[in-house]
Amino acid sequence: MSDIKLSDCVGRIKESPTLAITAKAARYKSEGKDIIGLAAGEPDFDTPQHIKDAAKKAIDNGFTKYTPVSGIPSLKKAIIEKFKRDNNLEYNANEIIVSVGGKQCIFNFCLAVLNAGDEVIIPAPYWVSYADIALVSNAKPVIVECGIEQKFKMTAKQLEKAITPKTKLLMLNSPSNPTGAVYSKEELDSLAKILTKHPNILIGTDDMYEHVKLMDIPFYNILNVEPSLKDRCVVMNGVSKAYSMTGWRIGFAAGPCDIIKAMEILQSQSTSNPTSISQVAAEAALSGEQACMQPMIKAFRERHDYVIKSFNEIPGLSCIEAQGAFYAFPDARKAIERLYDQKILKEKTDLALADYLLEKEGVAIVPGSVFGSDGYFRISFATSMDNLVEAMKRIKRALTV
Repeated sequence: MSDIKLSDCVGRIKESPTLAITAKAARYKSEGKDIIGLAAGEPDFDTPQHIKDAAKKAIDNGFTKYTPVSGIPSLKKAIIEKFKRDNNLEYNANEIIVSVGGKQCIFNFCLAVLNAGDEVIIPAPYWVSYADIALVSNAKPVIVECGIEQKFKMTAKQLEKAITPKTKLLMLNSPSNPTGAVYSKEELDSLAKILTKHPNILIGTDDMYEHVKLMDIPFYNILNVEPSLKDRCVVMNGVSKAYSMTGWRIGFAAGPCDIIKAMEILQSQSTSNPTSISQVAAEAALSGEQACMQPMIKAFRERHDYVIKSFNEIPGLSCIEAQGAFYAFPDARKAIERLYDQKILKEKTDLALADYLLEKEGVAIVPGSVFGSDGYFRISFATSMDNLVEAMKRIKRALTV
């Protein structure tokens, strides 16, 4: 047995739970078990053809060398135009960085601005990596619980209460992974009013699901309601979800040039530039015909309506409508309590429920506790309707014993 001591940094964090659950489900499937995976947040559609064609052309033209660390100029130009077109936000090239996925943008941002003892306010339920990335940066995650009763959104009162002299950063995610909650203009305005009173707090806004709209409501970024926050806000986005390009690994961020430069320095010592071919593909996605998203969004809306209705017909579950992204986040606390009382679950936890559904019915879900919300679970409906129909049958069977 090795006596090598690993770093304190690695000891502070854990493996990505969604990736771990997806891997376990894949292993069961490879062993011949009938598994329906609802854990991974990945569109089941292929990348649109014109995007793939741009990448193929880049390969044929020999565009396979190193690029500038922060992204090729033409892609930066496309990102600048995207922010202007979609968000009414103005940026210069030195305020833009392209990274290896949205996760690296967040990673670089946190490492660039956080120090030991700094606090990061994270509304829960939250995307699983926010808290761990804060911990890697030696900062302290401050989790603000926002349950189903308040539609999974943080209030201005909660934000104000969470702020201390050590608060350095607020992370916002709308539409939300895992809940699909979307902050309205009025809700963002109320948060912005608190932030204007605390000029030392930075804001990170993760807009990765901006275009995955399940309802006909406008998308707002906090800078749309309070432009004065621009000099301390980093806006992060990418092509993974809207264009079904998860494996291409392209995310981007816009913000104050000194923060963006610091992120570039960090990136130069980790991955260097994002893949050259993927950058060309991302440029084609952002600059090309945006109607390519519509068939996916139409399917996501139909699936959303089906799973929300189905969950609310299952004893012990309660699920509110999502407004964006492709997730449902049912409250399973009553179901967990009943199954525990019946001695079906060994523990009264969402982890036990997830194990039960995978082992008994072959349905892979993600327990809510990994998102900071005990007693819930997340499913992705970025899979076929046939899979969803069968999955809902199995979940209902498992919870109506």
